[in-house]
Amino acid sequence: MSPDQLASLSDNLFSISIALYSLAVVAFSAQLAFGRRTARTRQLVGAGGPALEMPAGTSAPAENGRGRRWGALAMGLAALGALAHGAVLVTRALATDRLPLGNMYEFSTAAVFVAVIAYLVLALRAPGLRHIGLFVLAPVVLAMVLIGLFLYAEAGPLVAALRSYWLAIHVSTAVIGFGVFFVSGIASALYLGKIAHEERITAGQKPGGLLSRLPGAAALDRVAHRTAVFGFPIWTFTVIAGAIWAEAAWGRFWGWDPKETWAFIAWIVYAAYLHARTTAGWRGKPAAWVNVVGLAVMIFNLTFVNMVSTGLHSYAGVN
Repeated sequence: MSPDQLASLSDNLFSISIALYSLAVVAFSAQLAFGRRTARTRQLVGAGGPALEMPAGTSAPAENGRGRRWGALAMGLAALGALAHGAVLVTRALATDRLPLGNMYEFSTAAVFVAVIAYLVLALRAPGLRHIGLFVLAPVVLAMVLIGLFLYAEAGPLVAALRSYWLAIHVSTAVIGFGVFFVSGIASALYLGKIAHEERITAGQKPGGLLSRLPGAAALDRVAHRTAVFGFPIWTFTVIAGAIWAEAAWGRFWGWDPKETWAFIAWIVYAAYLHARTTAGWRGKPAAWVNVVGLAVMIFNLTFVNMVSTGLHSYAGVN
């Protein structure tokens, strides 16, 4: 196939991946809506808190057959969407004869792909986490639509400033870090919602609603923590590699460029989250809020800093 044909195929696969992810969102919604569960009482152990005996309906017990079928369909559609999504990047790379990380469209597409893969790996390892699929895939669909509408760029060669082996090192790790932190932040947001739901049940309210069908708060907190632990050293390397590339390209390791500054702020927030997890008085909800702030900083860094602010990173619209 010619480069133009490969570029066109990449664009078509982008639309196909959105369609498949959208169908997965519908299936995940059906799983939560129709997958009734066996009621039982369980003990909730909050992060760093006392054990609480929770009424029936607050855990994530086994689903009925219909719920399992909807969940399997949702996972299958999400996996097919991920295959199409990965093919978007592969065909884009073949069309341009370079890594598909040269502009905001490619960077954002790759970062969302990593987030989907991170979720699928977690859900395959712990099937109970399939129930958060709606809350991961719905933002993914929204992000993909916005990327296609506002960030799309024609396939083409890299600008001169990005023609370096550091592109593969620095930008690739930034993509992985963002994708992993995306899942971690969503897990913390769901944890906060689940904690509030379980507290209302403890106060005597009747269990029910969408939050009652999610995994327990402790499980969500564990997912948020483990993904942050995985992503933090990757992001640390991203910041260090960026400084080394900056010295090679601009003759200084650090210049407080807006992109550098916000990448460092994100690093501080995630370091604070991991520290808070081990600090008395900050475990549980306070630490989760720090992680949610970290996700907000990452999104701000990817969007506003790249597209609105001016600096040495503005030439490519990417890390």
